[in-house]
Amino acid sequence: MAVPQNKQELLDAIRTTYQKLMADLASVPASHARDATLPGHRQGTQMSVSDLVAYLIGWNLLVLKWCDGKSKGRPVDFPETGYTWSELGRLAQKFYADYAGVAYADLLRLFADVHARIVALVEQENDASLYGMPWYEKYTQGRMIQFNTSSPYANARLRLRKWKKANAIT
Repeated sequence: MAVPQNKQELLDAIRTTYQKLMADLASVPASHARDATLPGHRQGTQMSVSDLVAYLIGWNLLVLKWCDGKSKGRPVDFPETGYTWSELGRLAQKFYADYAGVAYADLLRLFADVHARIVALVEQENDASLYGMPWYEKYTQGRMIQFNTSSPYANARLRLRKWKKANAIT
């Protein structure tokens, strides 16, 4: 998928990749959702499908936090308070732990909710606010949203489909 250049393309990318990913996630039996047999986000680690969903929820919530803070003129810690960009594997581990006790069906509902909040956020913006100026370093707000929504959704889907094939899950 091409890199979105405007609000409509961003919304299309977020919605399309999310819908495809959710169709695959919905086919994972809850009995396999906690099997830590997927390569993790930190080298040499393993994660479960539930961890993968937790990771996506965590990043989507960060996007909402960043946008809220910036809109209110507050300083924003990127990527997250206490983490640097070189510690994303450690941040992924935090996301896994944050949702370790949440049932798979509930994780899917939380993911659907945060996705809807992201879509609503983008819908209230315009092309100028999303793509008209740098928002974080050299990146526009739209690009930062895309980096942390549709791009990881597509990556997650590739990981998930490979895992499903290896585990004979249809």
